[in-house]
Order: sequence, then C-alpha cells, then structure tokens
Amino acid sequence: MADVSRAHLDKQPHEVAAMFDGVAKRYDVTNTILSFGQDRLWRAATRRALELNPGELVLDLAAGTGVSTEELARSGARPVGVDISLGMLRTGRQSRQVTLLAGDALRLPFRDGVFDAVTISFGLRNVHDTGAVLAELARVTRPGGRLVVCEFSHPTNGAFRTAYLGYLMRALPEVARRVSSNPEAYVYLAESIRAWPDQAGLAERMTEAGWRSVAWRNLSGGIVALHRAVRAAELPVAVGDPEG
Repeated sequence: MADVSRAHLDKQPHEVAAMFDGVAKRYDVTNTILSFGQDRLWRAATRRALELNPGELVLDLAAGTGVSTEELARSGARPVGVDISLGMLRTGRQSRQVTLLAGDALRLPFRDGVFDAVTISFGLRNVHDTGAVLAELARVTRPGGRLVVCEFSHPTNGAFRTAYLGYLMRALPEVARRVSSNPEAYVYLAESIRAWPDQAGLAERMTEAGWRSVAWRNLSGGIVALHRAVRAAELPVAVGDPEG
C-alpha cells in the first residue's frame, strides 16, 4: 500500500521529512514529468545565477536526492547538499558522487561565514519559519557571499496565472496519481504554491533577514522566480537578543 503521508501548511519539520521520505524513489522522475522537463532548465539557471568560481564552497540546502547539488558541481565549485529527509538522501547517495548531509534548515551544522555562496531550490516554501531559515543561511555565508533562491512564484500574466492555478489545483494532483508513489504529497505541493508570497513579498523577507541587493528574475512566465542577493557585512540583531 502506498504511503499517503503529506505535510500540512503549518509545515512541521517531521511532517515535511516524512512526506519527502514517501516520494524519494520516484521524486526526480515525477518532477520532470509534472514540470514538462522545465526542472532541468531551472536547475541550470540557478547554477548560472550563483556565478560560482572553481573551488568555491557552496551550500545546496533542501538538496533532496542531490540532483541540484550535482548540477552545481558542474561549475567546478565544491557543493555540499543538506536535506532533512533521510529517504531522499539515501536515494541520492546510491547514484550521485556529491556530498550529501542530513541537517535541519533552522540549525545548520556549519560555523559562521564558511560558505562563499548558498542556495535553496523549491525548499524555502516547505520550512516552518521562512525568515529564520533565510537568517540561518546568512549566518553560514561569508560577508559579500551570494544567495540564490529558486522557488515557485506567481505568473505575471493574469490569464496565464488563472490557467496555471487551474493546472495546480486540478490537473497536477490527477497526473501525480498516475506517476507518483505518494499523490497526496502533490496535493500539498499545489496548496503550498498557491499560499506562497509573490516575488516582491519574498524579496522583502530576504532583506529583513540580512540580505542586500535583492533582485529577482522570472522563469517560465513567473511559474518560478530566481531571487538573488548578497550577504550584508553586518547581520540584523535577532529579536530578543540580549545584545540588541
């Protein structure tokens, strides 16, 4: 019997991990089918936006099976993939020659300022506290280091947005029932995309977390947006910090 676990929109870490454990074996194939092959283009665009140099250390958060981490390695940089789902990591380690580690996005197991660049693709939408994760990414990035967030967003054309939302809420779950090991996970996917802030809203959250020069570029008509930013020299003092 198929695992029908799904996360709720409050996005508790154990629920998100269990949901992705349940789709790990067919995750990459299912994504390619549901995106009509656009996922490959989105990964390549993310790599280019990071402007990685050979030898630079880059964190790929919410790496899943490591397909995005493998894409980053093509630049000559040294990528480290981190994910909360042990099932996704086990699947990735069977076939990918990249570093994949288990970790919580809210408590990354790295010292301050260790990475030259950081990225998260289709994972920021799944965390319990978006601002806290953006701040944690800033903590582990050196001053002047880069961040690229690749995430589902809001199509800019009204008619296209209406058609896209129709696909999300009706067609996507139906297709997922045919190709995914856990169709309920894709019902959550559609709901979480619809509830996600638009391009300007995400940019505002990034700025509040200590990122500067925030800009975005739409891909596939705004179905996906790449947000790029630079880590500020000084990070904001957290609310409740005794030094604040």
